[in-house]
Amino acid sequence: MAGEEEGYDVQEEGKKAFRLNVVSMSISIAICETECRSALCRRMKENVLKVLVNDAGKYGDAAEFDTVISKDDALKEFDDPEGFIKRNRIREDVCTLYPEFIKDASDRAVLEKKMHREHTGWIDLSKVGESVKATLIADSLPEERQTEWDMLSFEEMGSVCSGCELSWDKGRGCLGSFGPDNSALPEIASRYGCAITASVPDGASNNRIYTKDDAAQLLKEIPILRDSLEKEGKLAVRRYAGAVDRLEAVAKISVREGCGIRFF
Repeated sequence: MAGEEEGYDVQEEGKKAFRLNVVSMSISIAICETECRSALCRRMKENVLKVLVNDAGKYGDAAEFDTVISKDDALKEFDDPEGFIKRNRIREDVCTLYPEFIKDASDRAVLEKKMHREHTGWIDLSKVGESVKATLIADSLPEERQTEWDMLSFEEMGSVCSGCELSWDKGRGCLGSFGPDNSALPEIASRYGCAITASVPDGASNNRIYTKDDAAQLLKEIPILRDSLEKEGKLAVRRYAGAVDRLEAVAKISVREGCGIRFF
């Protein structure tokens, strides 16, 4: 996510200056929610329903498919191809047609007889044996899986999150903002001996997972950070107090639930 925010720049000599309208990337904070016994989403996120594979055909009825026809082949079925395109509002950049693309019912009836099945690559795990299911999940990457959670609408996800005690970001979920990647909070933290907070930019870059012990150390840094912001001035308080509150919230959950924290 990109956004614009004034950067707070602390010079080595201790001078303070502010840069306006600096475009920066945002760093987010998240708990490792599937490690939390209290997470309402945990069961759904661990329940893998589909896996993406390269050779879907060998899985028979478990292999999902679309019914399609190429646009070129579809146009051959009509004496007035331009009329077909206009009636169905087919975009010029579309190469493959699905039944739902054909808005005219009579045109759809013509093309459905000519359409063929094309595997999507997704395997429905409810239609394979347990050993095959276990192998498919084990051999897949996280982005090659669809879970029960992935099947929910945004509204349904929001409803689950709003009722979860781990929804630390004001009831909106277990993910929130640390701030822009040019935030001066890590630099301030470094100068006041707060090593965990100071490490956030590197942690985000290196995909570090902060442990329960790291979280316990972070909780010790919170009062130091709040005091340091007061010393840095009102603008520093206004700009970074919210981030410190969010750090405290995730650290408390990590210590209580024994889960990791990540920045990205």
